[in-house]
Amino acid sequence: AWDEHACQIDERVRPQPEDYIIQKENASAFNSTHLGGYLIEQRVDTVLITGCSTSACIRATATDAKSLRFRPIVVRECVGDRSAVAHLFTLFDLQARFADVRSIDEVEAYLSGLASAA
Repeated sequence: AWDEHACQIDERVRPQPEDYIIQKENASAFNSTHLGGYLIEQRVDTVLITGCSTSACIRATATDAKSLRFRPIVVRECVGDRSAVAHLFTLFDLQARFADVRSIDEVEAYLSGLASAA
């Protein structure tokens, strides 16, 4: 259910002092920010996308990430929307066109594999 706490940052992933934080004012985290340039400079190729408003902010960020040649991964359990129908349709559409939509378990396994390879 949607409530005032729906978009609060979970303590388990709260930004740390060394984390790079941007402020976004548009639906996409890439629009009118320096996020794309920063990620390219850091040689990032994959973007994990979480947040609220699957049908707007998540879609816009995933679409822009794909346009900038990143691999967008939407973490299924870490996104939400006011409308269950819009949420489910958007996840289906993103998977078909712009992003990989994966479970949190799949993403954790992916990240563990990267850590093991490093």
